[in-house]
Amino acid sequence: MAYYKDIREYLEALDRNGKLRRIKRLVNKDTELVPFVNLQFRGLPEAERTAFVFDNITDVKGRRYRGSVLLGALGGSEQIYALGLMCRPEEIMHKRAQTEANPIEPRLVDNAPVHEEVHMGDSLLEHGGLEEFPVPIFTPGYDPGPALTAPFWVTRDPESGVRNVGTYRALLKSPTKTGLDFCSPRRGIAVHWNKARERGEPLQAAIVIGGPPSVGYCSSVDYPADVDEFTMAGAMAGAPLEIVKCKTVDLEVPAHAEIVIEGEIATGELENEGPFGEAIGYMSLTQPRPYFTVKCITHRRDPVLLGMISQFQPSESSKIRCLGNSASTYRHLRDVAGFDAVRRFSIVEMSNAMQYAVVQVAQDTPTEEVWRILEAILKHRPDSKIIIAVNEDIDPEDFDSVVWAFSTRFQPHRDARIVSRPASRLTDVSLAPMEVLEAAREDYVPDPPTQSYLLMDATMKWPLPPVSLPKREFMERAAQMWREEGLPELKLKEPYFGRNLGYWHEEDVRKAEWALQGDYAKTGELQSTQIIPGGPHFCAWAKADRT
Repeated sequence: MAYYKDIREYLEALDRNGKLRRIKRLVNKDTELVPFVNLQFRGLPEAERTAFVFDNITDVKGRRYRGSVLLGALGGSEQIYALGLMCRPEEIMHKRAQTEANPIEPRLVDNAPVHEEVHMGDSLLEHGGLEEFPVPIFTPGYDPGPALTAPFWVTRDPESGVRNVGTYRALLKSPTKTGLDFCSPRRGIAVHWNKARERGEPLQAAIVIGGPPSVGYCSSVDYPADVDEFTMAGAMAGAPLEIVKCKTVDLEVPAHAEIVIEGEIATGELENEGPFGEAIGYMSLTQPRPYFTVKCITHRRDPVLLGMISQFQPSESSKIRCLGNSASTYRHLRDVAGFDAVRRFSIVEMSNAMQYAVVQVAQDTPTEEVWRILEAILKHRPDSKIIIAVNEDIDPEDFDSVVWAFSTRFQPHRDARIVSRPASRLTDVSLAPMEVLEAAREDYVPDPPTQSYLLMDATMKWPLPPVSLPKREFMERAAQMWREEGLPELKLKEPYFGRNLGYWHEEDVRKAEWALQGDYAKTGELQSTQIIPGGPHFCAWAKADRT
């Protein structure tokens, strides 16, 4: 089956799979729309979340809008994300890893649906510029205005010509201007912006709204600055992404996008931007940031304005970044760094989808290799504050399983290392009081606070007794009986059966076999010959302080 041509085909797939709700009632984009969708992230199990389409939209001034707003369609849940990839949830990691290993160059076309309507030059404001579209306020009561939260910024390296596509919020400043927060100097757009600034030139850019979901998934992953995300989107789709030249800037954009906003990012000066409800779970403060001036707007008729819930986690943004960056890091560890011992890698969503990570390694991985893996993760993902290594019998995506591992296989004095360095990002509110962080931002971080990282080896250091659960064959027989009884569907957690972890005597094996043969009394007979006489040893055991 061919991959989705555009967001509209994808909407049909969401609808067929029961993952789309259409809201027909009149909804205020400034005060009602985002709070309505946010309720599912605060009050529904993940499996019950859906995408939402709003077709009847107004604002605080009573204006009515053409087109619709779509939220929750890219990362409302893991099931929705899998639909966007055209795979099952359990195949997401493999599908993403395949994507990165097999990029496909995009294909340039002459005509595109996104050019059905064009506003430029004297006609730029004929429909209101950016105000033509029902751009929501995402944190009403705190945000200073509407924001594009799923804008895929397309830029080109002024020196190498390499294209980059990244997702960075854009607060509307006027009908022809937005802010831009690219979050980190490591981002591709930041690299391009700094090169343009050194050349004394503005940076040409195009904001893409909508298009095939593959574009959004690849735009939201932390690829190196020299990776063209359009090639990743093609690999994800299994076919070249169709792109078309922009009207006023030397860039290409997805031909089947819903909206494209062309213009320039100023490099000679900054403007204050914000506040905004951030994915870390707190409001960002007003701070100097680049701004973008609109030169041209093209769009489809009655466009679908794609947005992304990106405030307090869990959110759509945290789900997308969590799954995408987990897969990207897994591939890096296995295929680039060459760590064959790595089995799985997972970023915990509630850690802003970056600050708490768990790597699963083979059961027999030497301690020295575990530490090399942990250090490689920190180098590749410098935003990860806590990184934990566990063995294959621990599910890295199950917090309970990970807690059990570091409760029983980890000693802080021996198995933890703290790494400290100057902070490269000042979004972590635990770094210093807010007035210190705010001043550091305005001074472009000449003397940044210290940021530290905790690496933890919660793997087995030596053989251990079996896990205290029935052996696998007994649990699987029980699961079959459970299903035959028509009981609620099970979602078994690791570990769900007892594994032999290496420290188990042959005598203990025999005793368990006797029990299953109905001969438990043989154990009693054996143990009656293993008398431990009273005496100093017995008294020391009996009187020991075990608190």
